[in-house]
Amino acid sequence: MIRRKLIQMLSIATLSAAVFAAPAIAGAPMVNMGASTGGQGEGLAIGGFDPVAYFTESKPVEGKSEFTLEHDGAMWQFASMENLEKFKADPASFAPQYGGYCAYAITKGKTKSIDPAAWKIIDDKLYLNHTMAVQEKWLKNSAKDIQTADAMWPAVLK
Repeated sequence: MIRRKLIQMLSIATLSAAVFAAPAIAGAPMVNMGASTGGQGEGLAIGGFDPVAYFTESKPVEGKSEFTLEHDGAMWQFASMENLEKFKADPASFAPQYGGYCAYAITKGKTKSIDPAAWKIIDDKLYLNHTMAVQEKWLKNSAKDIQTADAMWPAVLK
């Protein structure tokens, strides 16, 4: 039984790698699955941090492996089953903008990892940044930078 489960998991992992390799080569994957600044959460959306917690707890909270959900080709972790269910019911309301990549970097047509502490909710949307210093810069012109990033995002994905 355990062996069969392991074979199934390996098959799914192999298939997932094959399916998602092409977008990574062509441009940015739709969701940031790199480690956050500090090297945490490699292979998990937004470094394994719970996107719902930014809205409900007003702070970054690490997700737990027992509360994991696949969405948009990425594995998302949550701090609780309640947060997982909230995300599952309405991912567009909780998923960070630009796939969880640094919002400022997107304005430059690039992708960068994020510091989970460098975040801001603007107009009910979560934005993440590479570092606190980058976020400071981004916040000075966030309205304009959001417009620029919104226009750049499709090109970054190509």
